[in-house]
Amino acid sequence: MPGILLETLRGMRASDLNRPAPVWLMRQAGRYLEEYRALRAEKGGFLDLVYDSDAAAEVTLQPIRRFGFDGAILFSDILIVPYAMGQNLEFLAGEGPRLSPTLVDAALSSLQAVPGRLSAIYETVAKVRAGLGPDTTLLGFAGSPWTVATYMIAGEGSRDQHAARAMAYRDPEAMQAIVDAVTDVTVEYLVGQAEAGAEAVQLFDSWAGSLAPDQFDRWVIAPNKTITDRFRAQCPEVPVIGFPKGAGEKLPDYVRGTGVDAVGVDETLDPVWVAANLPDGVPVQGNLDPLLLLAGSDELEPRIAQILEAFAGRPHIFNLGHGIDRHTPVEHVHRLLAALRT
Repeated sequence: MPGILLETLRGMRASDLNRPAPVWLMRQAGRYLEEYRALRAEKGGFLDLVYDSDAAAEVTLQPIRRFGFDGAILFSDILIVPYAMGQNLEFLAGEGPRLSPTLVDAALSSLQAVPGRLSAIYETVAKVRAGLGPDTTLLGFAGSPWTVATYMIAGEGSRDQHAARAMAYRDPEAMQAIVDAVTDVTVEYLVGQAEAGAEAVQLFDSWAGSLAPDQFDRWVIAPNKTITDRFRAQCPEVPVIGFPKGAGEKLPDYVRGTGVDAVGVDETLDPVWVAANLPDGVPVQGNLDPLLLLAGSDELEPRIAQILEAFAGRPHIFNLGHGIDRHTPVEHVHRLLAALRT
Protein backbone atom coordinates (compact mmCIF):
# COMPACT_ATOMS: atom_id res chain seq x y z
CA MET A 1 0.00 0.00 0.00
CA PRO A 2 1.31 3.50 -0.80
CA GLY A 3 1.84 5.95 2.04
CA ILE A 4 -0.76 8.58 2.88
CA LEU A 5 1.30 11.35 1.27
CA LEU A 6 1.32 9.57 -2.06
CA GLU A 7 -2.39 8.78 -1.72
CA THR A 8 -3.02 12.48 -1.10
CA LEU A 9 -1.08 13.47 -4.21
CA ARG A 10 -3.32 11.06 -6.12
CA GLY A 11 -6.43 12.87 -4.91
CA MET A 12 -7.44 11.33 -1.59
CA ARG A 13 -8.41 13.52 1.37
CA ALA A 14 -7.09 12.66 4.82
CA SER A 15 -10.67 12.50 6.10
CA ASP A 16 -11.47 9.85 3.49
CA LEU A 17 -8.62 7.77 4.86
CA ASN A 18 -9.50 8.53 8.50
CA ARG A 19 -5.99 9.84 9.04
CA PRO A 20 -4.42 13.18 10.00
CA ALA A 21 -3.13 15.28 7.12
CA PRO A 22 0.25 14.01 5.89
CA VAL A 23 3.21 16.26 6.62
CA TRP A 24 6.74 16.95 5.50
CA LEU A 25 8.73 20.19 5.67
CA MET A 26 10.75 21.85 2.96
CA ARG A 27 14.46 21.75 3.94
CA GLN A 28 13.60 19.23 6.67
CA ALA A 29 16.98 17.56 6.06
CA GLY A 30 19.53 20.10 7.15
CA ARG A 31 21.03 22.62 9.48
CA TYR A 32 18.43 22.84 12.26
CA LEU A 33 19.25 19.23 13.22
CA GLU A 34 22.27 18.57 15.41
CA GLU A 35 22.85 15.20 13.74
CA TYR A 36 23.13 16.97 10.38
CA ARG A 37 25.59 19.51 11.75
CA ALA A 38 27.75 16.71 13.16
CA LEU A 39 27.83 14.86 9.84
CA ARG A 40 28.50 18.06 7.90
CA ALA A 41 31.46 18.84 10.17
CA GLU A 42 32.82 15.36 9.51
CA LYS A 43 32.36 15.44 5.73
CA GLY A 44 33.43 19.03 5.02
CA GLY A 45 31.88 21.14 2.27
CA PHE A 46 28.27 21.03 1.11
CA LEU A 47 29.07 19.53 -2.29
CA ASP A 48 31.26 16.91 -0.64
CA LEU A 49 28.20 15.88 1.35
CA VAL A 50 25.86 15.88 -1.65
CA TYR A 51 28.25 13.75 -3.72
CA ASP A 52 28.86 11.20 -0.97
CA SER A 53 25.72 9.13 -1.62
CA ASP A 54 25.95 7.27 1.68
CA ALA A 55 26.17 10.54 3.60
CA ALA A 56 23.47 12.25 1.52
CA ALA A 57 21.15 9.29 2.10
CA GLU A 58 21.85 9.49 5.81
CA VAL A 59 20.99 13.20 5.85
CA THR A 60 17.74 12.50 3.98
CA LEU A 61 16.78 9.84 6.52
CA GLN A 62 17.69 11.79 9.67
CA PRO A 63 14.43 13.79 9.97
CA ILE A 64 12.38 10.67 9.23
CA ARG A 65 13.96 8.88 12.17
CA ARG A 66 13.54 11.87 14.46
CA PHE A 67 10.04 13.03 13.51
CA GLY A 68 8.38 10.30 11.45
CA PHE A 69 7.41 12.64 8.61
CA ASP A 70 5.20 11.16 5.90
CA GLY A 71 7.62 12.22 3.18
CA ALA A 72 11.41 12.17 2.79
CA ILE A 73 12.84 14.86 0.49
CA LEU A 74 16.08 14.07 -1.29
CA PHE A 75 19.08 15.92 0.14
CA SER A 76 20.65 17.76 -2.78
CA ASP A 77 20.48 21.22 -4.37
CA ILE A 78 18.70 22.83 -7.33
CA LEU A 79 22.06 23.91 -8.79
CA ILE A 80 23.10 20.34 -9.56
CA VAL A 81 21.44 20.85 -12.98
CA PRO A 82 23.65 23.77 -14.08
CA TYR A 83 26.61 21.91 -12.58
CA ALA A 84 25.78 18.98 -14.89
CA MET A 85 25.39 21.44 -17.76
CA GLY A 86 29.01 22.47 -17.31
CA GLN A 87 29.07 25.47 -14.99
CA ASN A 88 31.45 25.37 -12.06
CA LEU A 89 29.71 25.27 -8.68
CA GLU A 90 31.05 26.10 -5.26
CA PHE A 91 29.47 26.93 -1.92
CA LEU A 92 31.22 29.71 -0.02
CA ALA A 93 30.91 29.83 3.75
CA GLY A 94 28.52 32.59 4.75
CA GLU A 95 27.87 33.61 1.14
CA GLY A 96 26.00 30.75 -0.51
CA PRO A 97 26.41 29.14 -3.94
CA ARG A 98 28.46 30.54 -6.82
CA LEU A 99 28.26 29.46 -10.47
CA SER A 100 30.85 30.33 -13.10
CA PRO A 101 31.22 31.39 -15.79
CA THR A 102 28.11 33.55 -15.50
CA LEU A 103 25.87 33.60 -18.55
CA VAL A 104 25.87 37.38 -18.45
CA ASP A 105 29.48 37.15 -19.63
CA ALA A 106 29.66 33.77 -21.39
CA ALA A 107 27.56 32.05 -24.04
CA LEU A 108 25.50 29.01 -23.20
CA SER A 109 27.28 27.20 -26.05
CA SER A 110 30.60 27.60 -24.26
CA LEU A 111 29.54 25.18 -21.52
CA GLN A 112 30.68 21.57 -21.78
CA ALA A 113 28.09 19.24 -20.26
CA VAL A 114 29.16 16.76 -17.59
CA PRO A 115 26.14 14.42 -17.32
CA GLY A 116 28.01 12.11 -14.95
CA ARG A 117 27.45 14.73 -12.27
CA LEU A 118 23.89 13.43 -11.98
CA SER A 119 24.83 9.81 -11.28
CA ALA A 120 25.64 10.19 -7.59
CA ILE A 121 22.24 11.79 -7.00
CA TYR A 122 20.50 8.75 -8.45
CA GLU A 123 22.61 6.56 -6.16
CA THR A 124 21.42 8.61 -3.18
CA VAL A 125 17.79 8.19 -4.23
CA ALA A 126 18.18 4.41 -4.46
CA LYS A 127 19.86 4.22 -1.06
CA VAL A 128 17.19 6.33 0.59
CA ARG A 129 14.39 4.28 -0.92
CA ALA A 130 16.04 1.13 0.43
CA GLY A 131 16.18 2.72 3.88
CA LEU A 132 12.54 3.84 4.03
CA GLY A 133 9.49 1.90 5.07
CA PRO A 134 6.55 1.59 2.67
CA ASP A 135 4.53 4.26 4.50
CA THR A 136 7.05 7.04 3.81
CA THR A 137 6.93 8.64 0.37
CA LEU A 138 10.26 9.56 -1.22
CA LEU A 139 10.22 12.91 -3.00
CA GLY A 140 12.76 13.89 -5.62
CA PHE A 141 13.07 17.44 -6.87
CA ALA A 142 14.60 19.93 -9.26
CA GLY A 143 14.64 23.66 -9.64
CA SER A 144 12.29 25.10 -12.25
CA PRO A 145 13.95 26.61 -15.34
CA TRP A 146 13.33 30.26 -14.49
CA THR A 147 14.81 30.01 -11.00
CA VAL A 148 17.77 27.94 -12.18
CA ALA A 149 18.37 30.38 -15.05
CA THR A 150 18.56 33.34 -12.64
CA TYR A 151 21.51 31.67 -10.90
CA MET A 152 23.17 30.66 -14.16
CA ILE A 153 22.98 34.20 -15.49
CA ALA A 154 24.06 36.11 -12.36
CA GLY A 155 26.24 33.37 -10.87
CA GLU A 156 24.54 33.72 -7.50
CA GLY A 157 21.25 34.50 -5.84
CA SER A 158 19.96 38.07 -5.82
CA ARG A 159 17.22 40.08 -4.19
CA ASP A 160 15.29 40.95 -7.36
CA GLN A 161 16.82 38.73 -10.09
CA HIS A 162 17.78 41.90 -11.97
CA ALA A 163 20.26 40.31 -14.39
CA ALA A 164 17.91 37.57 -15.55
CA ARG A 165 14.86 39.81 -15.78
CA ALA A 166 16.81 42.34 -17.83
CA MET A 167 18.09 39.63 -20.18
CA ALA A 168 14.57 38.30 -20.65
CA TYR A 169 13.49 41.73 -21.95
CA ARG A 170 16.70 42.65 -23.75
CA ASP A 171 17.46 39.33 -25.43
CA PRO A 172 14.51 36.94 -25.11
CA GLU A 173 16.06 34.54 -27.63
CA ALA A 174 19.11 34.08 -25.41
CA MET A 175 16.90 33.62 -22.37
CA GLN A 176 14.75 31.10 -24.25
CA ALA A 177 17.84 29.10 -25.15
CA ILE A 178 18.91 28.92 -21.50
CA VAL A 179 15.43 27.98 -20.29
CA ASP A 180 15.07 25.33 -23.01
CA ALA A 181 18.45 23.81 -22.14
CA VAL A 182 17.60 23.71 -18.44
CA THR A 183 14.23 22.16 -19.30
CA ASP A 184 15.86 19.33 -21.27
CA VAL A 185 18.29 18.43 -18.48
CA THR A 186 15.60 18.76 -15.81
CA VAL A 187 13.36 16.23 -17.54
CA GLU A 188 16.28 13.79 -17.76
CA TYR A 189 17.18 14.45 -14.13
CA LEU A 190 13.67 13.91 -12.78
CA VAL A 191 13.17 10.75 -14.84
CA GLY A 192 16.47 9.44 -13.45
CA GLN A 193 15.30 10.13 -9.90
CA ALA A 194 11.99 8.38 -10.53
CA GLU A 195 13.72 5.37 -12.02
CA ALA A 196 15.97 5.22 -8.96
CA GLY A 197 13.00 5.18 -6.57
CA ALA A 198 11.46 8.65 -6.17
CA GLU A 199 7.68 8.27 -5.85
CA ALA A 200 6.85 11.95 -6.44
CA VAL A 201 8.84 14.99 -7.55
CA GLN A 202 8.67 18.68 -6.76
CA LEU A 203 9.59 21.58 -9.03
CA PHE A 204 10.92 24.51 -6.99
CA ASP A 205 10.40 27.93 -8.60
CA SER A 206 11.70 30.04 -5.73
CA TRP A 207 11.89 33.27 -7.76
CA ALA A 208 8.62 32.97 -9.69
CA GLY A 209 7.21 35.96 -7.82
CA SER A 210 9.65 38.42 -9.36
CA LEU A 211 8.05 38.37 -12.83
CA ALA A 212 5.41 40.52 -14.49
CA PRO A 213 2.29 38.58 -15.60
CA ASP A 214 3.26 38.12 -19.26
CA GLN A 215 6.79 37.16 -18.25
CA PHE A 216 5.38 34.73 -15.70
CA ASP A 217 3.42 33.02 -18.46
CA ARG A 218 6.50 32.63 -20.65
CA TRP A 219 9.23 31.80 -18.15
CA VAL A 220 7.29 29.99 -15.41
CA ILE A 221 4.11 28.42 -16.79
CA ALA A 222 5.35 27.40 -20.24
CA PRO A 223 8.58 25.56 -19.25
CA ASN A 224 6.96 23.90 -16.25
CA LYS A 225 4.19 22.62 -18.50
CA THR A 226 6.83 21.20 -20.85
CA ILE A 227 8.61 19.46 -17.98
CA THR A 228 5.38 18.10 -16.54
CA ASP A 229 4.16 16.79 -19.89
CA ARG A 230 7.45 15.19 -20.86
CA PHE A 231 8.07 13.72 -17.42
CA ARG A 232 4.54 12.32 -17.22
CA ALA A 233 4.95 10.67 -20.62
CA GLN A 234 7.83 8.64 -19.20
CA CYS A 235 6.74 8.32 -15.56
CA PRO A 236 2.94 8.41 -15.58
CA GLU A 237 2.56 7.05 -12.04
CA VAL A 238 4.82 9.67 -10.40
CA PRO A 239 2.97 12.85 -9.30
CA VAL A 240 4.47 16.28 -9.91
CA ILE A 241 4.18 19.02 -7.28
CA GLY A 242 4.70 22.56 -8.55
CA PHE A 243 5.88 25.23 -6.12
CA PRO A 244 5.90 28.72 -7.69
CA LYS A 245 6.83 30.79 -4.64
CA GLY A 246 5.42 34.30 -4.82
CA ALA A 247 2.94 33.50 -7.59
CA GLY A 248 0.14 35.18 -5.65
CA GLU A 249 -3.06 35.61 -7.64
CA LYS A 250 -1.40 33.87 -10.60
CA LEU A 251 -1.42 30.55 -8.71
CA PRO A 252 -4.67 29.23 -10.26
CA ASP A 253 -3.36 30.06 -13.75
CA TYR A 254 -0.14 28.22 -12.89
CA VAL A 255 -2.04 25.08 -11.89
CA ARG A 256 -4.25 25.12 -14.98
CA GLY A 257 -1.43 26.07 -17.33
CA THR A 258 1.22 23.62 -16.16
CA GLY A 259 -0.99 20.62 -15.43
CA VAL A 260 0.91 19.75 -12.25
CA ASP A 261 -0.71 17.14 -10.03
CA ALA A 262 -0.44 19.25 -6.86
CA VAL A 263 0.68 22.74 -5.92
CA GLY A 264 2.70 24.18 -3.07
CA VAL A 265 1.41 27.36 -1.46
CA ASP A 266 3.67 29.91 0.19
CA GLU A 267 2.90 31.72 3.43
CA THR A 268 1.82 34.99 1.78
CA LEU A 269 -1.47 33.55 0.53
CA ASP A 270 -4.67 33.20 2.52
CA PRO A 271 -5.48 29.47 2.51
CA VAL A 272 -9.21 30.24 2.37
CA TRP A 273 -8.64 32.20 -0.86
CA VAL A 274 -6.46 29.39 -2.25
CA ALA A 275 -9.06 26.73 -1.48
CA ALA A 276 -11.77 28.82 -3.14
CA ASN A 277 -9.83 29.70 -6.28
CA LEU A 278 -7.87 26.60 -7.25
CA PRO A 279 -9.48 24.03 -9.54
CA ASP A 280 -11.63 21.56 -7.63
CA GLY A 281 -9.86 18.51 -6.31
CA VAL A 282 -6.28 19.68 -6.93
CA PRO A 283 -4.14 18.70 -3.94
CA VAL A 284 -2.47 21.56 -2.10
CA GLN A 285 0.65 21.67 0.03
CA GLY A 286 1.44 24.27 2.66
CA ASN A 287 1.37 26.92 3.97
CA LEU A 288 2.56 27.66 7.53
CA ASP A 289 4.94 30.62 7.81
CA PRO A 290 8.44 29.23 8.57
CA LEU A 291 9.07 32.20 10.85
CA LEU A 292 6.02 31.34 12.97
CA LEU A 293 7.48 27.87 13.43
CA LEU A 294 10.79 29.48 14.33
CA ALA A 295 9.17 31.82 16.85
CA GLY A 296 6.98 29.12 18.35
CA SER A 297 4.60 31.70 19.77
CA ASP A 298 1.10 31.08 21.09
CA GLU A 299 -0.15 31.68 17.55
CA LEU A 300 1.37 28.43 16.27
CA GLU A 301 -1.37 25.95 17.12
CA PRO A 302 -4.28 28.25 16.12
CA ARG A 303 -2.64 28.94 12.77
CA ILE A 304 -2.12 25.23 12.14
CA ALA A 305 -5.82 24.68 12.88
CA GLN A 306 -6.81 27.50 10.51
CA ILE A 307 -4.79 25.99 7.64
CA LEU A 308 -6.24 22.53 8.26
CA GLU A 309 -9.78 23.94 8.31
CA ALA A 310 -9.26 25.97 5.12
CA PHE A 311 -8.04 22.95 3.17
CA ALA A 312 -10.36 20.36 4.72
CA GLY A 313 -12.42 20.10 1.54
CA ARG A 314 -9.58 19.03 -0.74
CA PRO A 315 -6.48 16.80 -0.59
CA HIS A 316 -3.94 18.59 1.62
CA ILE A 317 -0.33 17.95 2.59
CA PHE A 318 0.73 20.05 5.56
CA ASN A 319 3.99 21.90 4.97
CA LEU A 320 5.64 25.26 5.39
CA GLY A 321 5.32 28.17 3.00
CA HIS A 322 9.04 27.77 2.27
CA GLY A 323 12.05 26.06 3.85
CA ILE A 324 12.44 25.57 7.58
CA ASP A 325 14.76 28.18 9.13
CA ARG A 326 18.13 26.85 10.27
CA HIS A 327 17.60 28.25 13.78
CA THR A 328 14.24 26.55 14.36
CA PRO A 329 14.24 24.64 17.67
CA VAL A 330 13.36 20.98 17.20
CA GLU A 331 10.88 21.36 20.07
CA HIS A 332 8.80 23.60 17.82
CA VAL A 333 8.66 20.90 15.17
CA HIS A 334 7.44 18.45 17.80
CA ARG A 335 4.72 20.98 18.74
CA LEU A 336 3.66 21.19 15.09
CA LEU A 337 3.43 17.42 14.81
CA ALA A 338 1.50 17.14 18.07
CA ALA A 339 -1.03 19.68 16.80
CA LEU A 340 -1.45 17.75 13.56
CA ARG A 341 -1.61 14.26 15.02
CA THR A 342 -3.73 14.64 18.17
